[in-house]
Amino acid sequence: MSDSASSPATPTPMTGSLLAITSIALALGTFMQVLDSTIANVSIPTIAGNLGVSPSQGTWVITSFAVANGVSVPLTGWLMMRYGVVRTFVGSVAMFTIASFLCGVSWNLPSLIVFRILQGAVSGPMIPGSQALLIMIFPPARRGTALAIWSMTTLVAPICGPILGGYISDNFSWPWIFLINLPVGLICTVICWRNMRTRETPTLKVPIDRTGFVLLLVWVGSLQVMLDTGKDADWFNSPAIVVQLIIAIVGFVAWLIWELNEEHPIVDLSLFRSRNFVLATVVSCLGYAVFFGANLLQPLWLQTHMGFIATWAGLVAAPSGVVAVFLTPFAARIMNRVDARWPASLSLLAFGASFFLRSLFTSDVDFYALVIPMLVQGIAMSTFFVSLLTLALNGVPGQQVPQASGLYSFMRITASSFAASVVTTAWDRSAALHQSRLSETMGAQDPTFTTGLQKLEGAGLSAQQALGAVTNQVVNQAYLLATVDLFRVFAWLMVILVPLVWFTSKAMGAGASQHAAD
Repeated sequence: MSDSASSPATPTPMTGSLLAITSIALALGTFMQVLDSTIANVSIPTIAGNLGVSPSQGTWVITSFAVANGVSVPLTGWLMMRYGVVRTFVGSVAMFTIASFLCGVSWNLPSLIVFRILQGAVSGPMIPGSQALLIMIFPPARRGTALAIWSMTTLVAPICGPILGGYISDNFSWPWIFLINLPVGLICTVICWRNMRTRETPTLKVPIDRTGFVLLLVWVGSLQVMLDTGKDADWFNSPAIVVQLIIAIVGFVAWLIWELNEEHPIVDLSLFRSRNFVLATVVSCLGYAVFFGANLLQPLWLQTHMGFIATWAGLVAAPSGVVAVFLTPFAARIMNRVDARWPASLSLLAFGASFFLRSLFTSDVDFYALVIPMLVQGIAMSTFFVSLLTLALNGVPGQQVPQASGLYSFMRITASSFAASVVTTAWDRSAALHQSRLSETMGAQDPTFTTGLQKLEGAGLSAQQALGAVTNQVVNQAYLLATVDLFRVFAWLMVILVPLVWFTSKAMGAGASQHAAD
């Protein structure tokens, strides 16, 4: 039964300054949520030190948010159907702001983890909600622009997160990485509610699928904990990781069977009947996983083996965000005129080119050589999300758009979690292999090795110090080789994804979005 307080299904699109202000507020909501999922990453050593815990314990600040957010995102569709898109989004932003304040005033690690769980749990509807509302408030002919705004904030925020987190950690105290959300969240909440409270979407009193939710909580929670802690626990050599994997698999199978037979499922799996939705989501998840893994790998390598501090490692990535912001308005105009498969293919090829350039890095790479591939990546970022989202929503009925957005975001988040675990593990294991091979060529019979030791000892180092210096160089070289190997694999993966795009149906930017919103 529809709620009597519901608004008309198709409110008049906004225009002029009202549209501009509301779009900025919605973009800020997306930006704040995505930023908060990455800003803490570079601050973990600082947070752990100030709270008197080890860095490995401090990583639960990230894990707790990821698990809670991963579980809450699939609930977005039901929440928006039950309470309306506007109420759900504004309520989510308001609670996220309160949770950010609580994180900032945490007095120990357990309290911070509890508040991060709360922050992650209430943030689920923010990204799909802003996406659905941007589509709703823009005129049909300009909905490509709406999706471009959403994609720009989604891609730029992960780049700004490490920069901002590193700067705050280096120059201020760690609570400010959470407290900076307060003015942004307050502005977003007030503007969005004032401008859109009369545009609420129809609501439906659908019973919540409690069994489906519990099963979702079990398998997603187990999967996220396994992915976030697997590397430190030596993966499947740890009984705890094996148990978490079994729970995740059994829980997923049970959840899938239940959802397929439930009259009111917590996640609408009928969306997978759409070929466009399936293929576009697969390409988006794999492409975003590679993008996320590369964004994680490069600053990690620069900080641990190239002598960069957190701020400068983050600044290397900044040019890609600048290029993406500059090109996105032009990409939006193109998206309204051309088949979305063309810009999607362009973005994947540009990502491939960027990763190929990074596979040419050497041990003496300078800042200029590091920035060039990031400029190419900025070109890819300007069209990647908007084109694939257009393809995914092509043919999705308007009443299923919130469910589709939530499911799309959930799968992207899960893919990024896989990427973080797989990339860091592959990086360490590849480096260990390269180090073994490099060590095999070194020894007393190697004139280059012995000459190097003699020169170091001649410079005043003891024999042990000289050997330590050479070993350090071998380790750095091993990690360099592992890094360029992974970038080469990333480049080929992006190229391989291009043909999949062309198995989807033709979708024009405005047309697809309009169809999705009708």
